[in-house]
Amino acid sequence: MTNITPTAERVTADATRTIVIRQVRAGGRPPERRRRSVLRQMVPTMTPWLAFGLILVGGIILFGLIGPRLVGDPAVIRDIGLTGPSAEHLLGTTQTGQDVLSQLAHATRGSLEIGFIVGVLATVFSAVFGVLGAYVGGLADEAFSLLSNVFLVIPGLPLVIVISGFVPAESRGLWTIAVVLAITGWAGSARVLRAQTLSIRSRDYVAASRVAGEKAWRVILVEILPNLLPVLASQFVFAVIAAILSEAGLSFLGLGASNSSTLGTMLFYAQNGFALPLGAWWWFVPPGLLIALFGMGLSLINFSIDEIINPKLKHIRQHAARQRRAARAVRRGKGERR
Repeated sequence: MTNITPTAERVTADATRTIVIRQVRAGGRPPERRRRSVLRQMVPTMTPWLAFGLILVGGIILFGLIGPRLVGDPAVIRDIGLTGPSAEHLLGTTQTGQDVLSQLAHATRGSLEIGFIVGVLATVFSAVFGVLGAYVGGLADEAFSLLSNVFLVIPGLPLVIVISGFVPAESRGLWTIAVVLAITGWAGSARVLRAQTLSIRSRDYVAASRVAGEKAWRVILVEILPNLLPVLASQFVFAVIAAILSEAGLSFLGLGASNSSTLGTMLFYAQNGFALPLGAWWWFVPPGLLIALFGMGLSLINFSIDEIINPKLKHIRQHAARQRRAARAVRRGKGERR
């Protein structure tokens, strides 16, 4: 027998609430806020240059996706010859009377397709050779590192020109060019991912997962890859920029995809049609300007992602956030005193 009477109070819930309140009063954050803070640290701060880059890239992607549905057939030949911009043809026509705006819309789509395919393939290759090799270690890591070093010392563009030159023109399609560009563009990213993986692999939570008997693929996918997302995003953006520029260079040399229209193909035909000596700026300026604007937009986005990866830039961002919070607190205090 005891004099203690049972109580109906929710002891567990109150205890949890008390712990959370104590954490908040002690300067800590509730678990949900901590999770949001971790996710927030993986997203770049919205700055004017990031917004400008997103607008540029988004506008060009929309033009490449929707534009071909709104313009006519770019292959239609008219008997009006080389004419400048007019109300009927906003960007003029080529020597054979083909509408430049129609060609620009379809060429933008082709360049975006190649850039996206190369970006995905190069990122996958770099993740496999960089992350997997560093995690497994031993002979596999040595072999992958040797392969990465071999591709790093080989000059990329000359190798692409040689490979494209050996492929017959009828077999040189969009996928062929994309695979060639991806094969020659993954090595640098693999080295960066390998260094990051070697750093993450030695952390306590990864070691705990391995000791707990987690399978290697699960440790890589669940424990390591989420920490590499900013690096992967940066490498993907860089691969897209390099792919579009390299494809434009190949097409300008006549080694581009034979069954696809790209911005480089437009420049190639403008050069062959003597657009510059004839003063037909409307033929070569729009594709060149579009390549420059798309590269600038992706570079601005990449600089913002660097803010997450680079510890120095990350500390600058956190210091600026603390200053803004302190300034808001000062303003709030002045408002309450009034």
